[in-house]
Order: sequence, then structure tokens, then C-alpha cells
Amino acid sequence: MARRRQLYEGKAKILFEGPEPGTLVQYFKDDATAGNGAKKGIITGKGVLNNRISEHLMLRLHEIGVPTHFVRRLNMREQLIREVEIIPLEVVVRNVAAGSLSKRLGIPEGTRLPRSILEYYYKNDSLNDPMVAEEHITAFGWASTADMDDIVALALRINDFLTGLFLGVGITLVDFKLEFGRLWENEDMRLVLADEISPDNCRLWDAKTSEKMDKDRFRRDMGRVEEAYQEVARRLGILPEAGNSDMKGPEVMQ
Repeated sequence: MARRRQLYEGKAKILFEGPEPGTLVQYFKDDATAGNGAKKGIITGKGVLNNRISEHLMLRLHEIGVPTHFVRRLNMREQLIREVEIIPLEVVVRNVAAGSLSKRLGIPEGTRLPRSILEYYYKNDSLNDPMVAEEHITAFGWASTADMDDIVALALRINDFLTGLFLGVGITLVDFKLEFGRLWENEDMRLVLADEISPDNCRLWDAKTSEKMDKDRFRRDMGRVEEAYQEVARRLGILPEAGNSDMKGPEVMQ
């Protein structure tokens, strides 16, 4: 791996300076966290699988006209992305009751919702990413009313497409988290899908058995986490290519 300057390290990814202005290199780690970092661990090979799965889904979304920050995959753990100004929101799309929604409202997990629900969370680790309303978002300037219109339209379009894609391989898309960023091209700005789409930020259940195939297996100490991620990749038609050299960490230039 070529030496490059590290710009940021998050819970699951590292961002490096890209080879060209306006680009970044996104490196996928095997680190896993839950409860806003309260629980930590390693899921062997997760970074390799998430890189491949996210690449596959981003490319499929690009085919239907959804703008994303993704450019291309560089190797088994890295992808080239466009540098964007991240909007400090996590947009959660829910199709089936699970996780915090079930806890907050007492809805049994697995209940099909009458329609897809969008929730917004302010990205702030020190505040545990609190849930916020659109009034908070526009009042505090995190996104404009026009931005929110675009975010809602894109989120619902992404949900419609991914729900069908996953159902076609026997997986129920229960809920998932999206992040968006502003991509500046000279004086023009457009909103694009950023971050990743993988079993790390999607709840994926087997459509017949409702067996969990995502990071909930880590959160809830269910075991067989690696096998679940591998099964998602297998059903999506992503063949494993990783060798031992793919598992090593990034080389950082200070």
C-alpha cells in the first residue's frame, strides 16, 4: 500500500488524502463497535466484505441515477471517493420495527410498519447521536429546507431500490442508516449519498427465517458474525478475493 497522509479515523473506516484534488481514499477496518463505542471488538475480514458490498450497492444505485461519492474500488480494503462536506445527520429508514424503535414505542420486533418511516439523528458522539426533528435541522442550519426535500426524496428512492434488490436474494431490508454530503463543483453544489451501505449500517434478515445477517449479531453476542457478512456477500454474487495480504492494516504517513 502506498504511503499517504491520514486525515481522519472513525470507528470502522480511515480516510486518507486522495491521489487527486477533491478525492479521498476510504479504508475499511475490521474494528466493530456498538452502543456508541461502549462495546468494541474485531470481526475478522469485515473490512474486506464491507468494501465489496458497499461498492456493489453504490454502483447499482448509480445505475438508477442516485448520485454518490463513490468513484471506484482500489483494492480489497480501499475505495476512491469524492471529498464531500458531510451533513451532520444520520438518516435512518425503517421498514420493519426493530432496535431502538421497538424499545422506544413498545412495538414488537419484526412488526411490518404501515409505511416506511424516516428518522433523523444529529451526528455527535459526545451527545450519543440524539434523535432530532426537521425543525431542529433547519433551525440550527445543519441542512436547509431544500436540502431536506432532496434528502427525503433520495432516501425513499434508495429504500425502494434496495428493498427490491435484497428481497430478490432472499433478504429483508429491515432498516438502514444513510449519510449525505454536499459535493461542490466550482460554484455548483449537489447532495450525494456518502459513507457506506453494508451489514454494518443495515439490518438484514433472512426473508424466510428472519435470521439476523448484520451487526446485530455482534451487538447481541449472537456469534457467527463473520459468517453472516459472508452470506450477504455470497447472495449478492460477490466472490471472495481476499488473501493474507489483504488483511494487513494501512501504512500511515504522519
